[in-house]
Amino acid sequence: MASADAAQPSPSPSLSLDSLPTTPRGRAASSGPAFGFGSSHSPSPSPLSLSRFSSSRGAPDSCGGWWRTSLPRLRSLLGSRGGDRRLRRKRVVGGGGVGAAAGSKGWHRRRTRGIVIWGGVVVFFFLMNWWMFSRLQDTPIRLLRRNPGSSNVSVVSLSRPSILEKWNIYGNGQRSTGVMFSRLLGLAAHALAEADSRPEPQDLWQEPIGPTTWKRCADERNWERCDGHNGYIIVSANGGINQQRVAICNAVAIARLLNSTLVLPQFLYSSVWRDKSQFGDIYQEEHFINYLKDDIPIVKALPSELQSLDLEAIGSIVTDAEIMKEAKPSFYLNKILPILLKNRVVHFVGYGNRLAFDPVPFELQRLRCRCNFHALRFVEKIQETGALLIQRMCHHVSHSGPLEHNLLGSFAEKLTMKGKKIVPSRYLAVHLRFEIDMAAYSMCHFGGGKDEEDDLEAYRAVHFPALTLLKNTTKVPSAAFLRSEGKCPLTPEEAVLMLASLGFKRKTSIYVAGAQIYGGKLRMAAINSLYPNLATKESLLSSSEIEPFRNFSSQLAALDFIVCAAADAFAMTDSGSQLSALVSGYRMYYGGGNLPTIRPNKRRLASIFLKNSTIEWKEFEDRVRKTIKQTKQIHERPIARSIYRHPRSPECMCTVE
Repeated sequence: MASADAAQPSPSPSLSLDSLPTTPRGRAASSGPAFGFGSSHSPSPSPLSLSRFSSSRGAPDSCGGWWRTSLPRLRSLLGSRGGDRRLRRKRVVGGGGVGAAAGSKGWHRRRTRGIVIWGGVVVFFFLMNWWMFSRLQDTPIRLLRRNPGSSNVSVVSLSRPSILEKWNIYGNGQRSTGVMFSRLLGLAAHALAEADSRPEPQDLWQEPIGPTTWKRCADERNWERCDGHNGYIIVSANGGINQQRVAICNAVAIARLLNSTLVLPQFLYSSVWRDKSQFGDIYQEEHFINYLKDDIPIVKALPSELQSLDLEAIGSIVTDAEIMKEAKPSFYLNKILPILLKNRVVHFVGYGNRLAFDPVPFELQRLRCRCNFHALRFVEKIQETGALLIQRMCHHVSHSGPLEHNLLGSFAEKLTMKGKKIVPSRYLAVHLRFEIDMAAYSMCHFGGGKDEEDDLEAYRAVHFPALTLLKNTTKVPSAAFLRSEGKCPLTPEEAVLMLASLGFKRKTSIYVAGAQIYGGKLRMAAINSLYPNLATKESLLSSSEIEPFRNFSSQLAALDFIVCAAADAFAMTDSGSQLSALVSGYRMYYGGGNLPTIRPNKRRLASIFLKNSTIEWKEFEDRVRKTIKQTKQIHERPIARSIYRHPRSPECMCTVE
């Protein structure tokens, strides 16, 4: 099952690198082009069709560096000693005769002996280097085998195969997917074993303190309720639950802009997600209607006199392809409002990210925040199960703040009362965006060789035919170039190396959100071996508890949303993921500066991983920490960036003196 946080792109008849969608099935608008050399946030018309609204160098190895320094010194030492002996010999024998011949033979013997000694030293040091490196790779296992009864070493179970064996061997002995960065993974295992006796970095579970304090205030209104007399807006949202969430809040803003009545949003069925869930299966309908009643009127269905209209025949159907991405409010006033006034109804089909973030009137922007952070609440079935997941991750909920109340409703308080008096443990939530659709769409290589390339190419041919055609007809950037530019999704190996370098201890409880990881259990072997306290919704819930959600990918994604949003720390692996974007924005809005989010800069990480065969762990650790520290700092929303991802702006939050 593919990840439930994206919407499938439609193939474009106009094939170019710039015309393709940036990620499989709907990426956050700010992620940048997949093959581009820069990033632009300017809205551009959809390339899908012409609509009625259109106008026409590597670091040296430490061992090699040592030898480059030591060999000349050794050669000089041996040479100088030989020269001294030759000078003394000439003085004794007078330079000729039998004595000279005997001296020559002795000199040759000593010279040969010196060469042999020198060669032996070289071989000795190379053998020592190999021996120490082999011990470093699997130190935890060796310690455990020597001390099977020791309680201080509990890194790997004796019943398990070697870490490196688990990383490289699949079931029957065949390689399923190649494992990248085996050397760094060995160093990480050694570092985690040593870190057990040391405290974690002080800022690991903290959000950097900014110069300004913000508080949430999107629930404040400064306008009169509109009567909605211009007509009715119907929205059929596509994609996964996170794309649908964005579409809903954009539709609320459009309904207000056009002084119209919003019909409760509908969700299109997708052959990718195979989820028939509608609005009322995921969100509380009455809360949504009542919370926004002072902004716009919302009804559950069209009036009977309009239900019989052939909307397509009268021109009231507006498809996603007819609206430019992130269209400005003026587009809706100039193009959509006349249709609405004429026909009394407009139906947006496949609606998604079709409203710009700037320029947008202040109160209209605040309405989008109010919808996303206040009006949309999960139904009780999802709230109750989400509360169970949080309870089992932190050994019973110990507090109930605004975030828990918004996410869980009354179940936050109930779990607090029922909870045993156990000191709650902190947990880290990680969204691993490494499903096969993401891997295939990126056109990157992940260490699996020809078999992996063929596998991903076959998937592209079925699900992304435009990419296949483009690759066959146009010179596309190489996989190595894409990786160096940070365009490849982080693999589970890269993600676990990032976490280990940041200082998360081996015993850290980690919740993994996402769908089926490409490569399956083998691909997850590295993170499972280094961090055994991994959990997913499937492992935390019993079969009867998860049964009501089976075959409903959007509802399962809602559970991931809840656990990630409430985590003590949240790490994303793809900043373009809509789930990661919405979760990070939610934590920013409700966290009060106490819910840190780890946002990797994939381009900078790629430059670090390129030195994986030579870089030492200390340097790797320092460079990764410096990179993450820069992206962990929260700033005010940049112009034209998503208000859902960056709510720290005057329209959504208020500053506190």
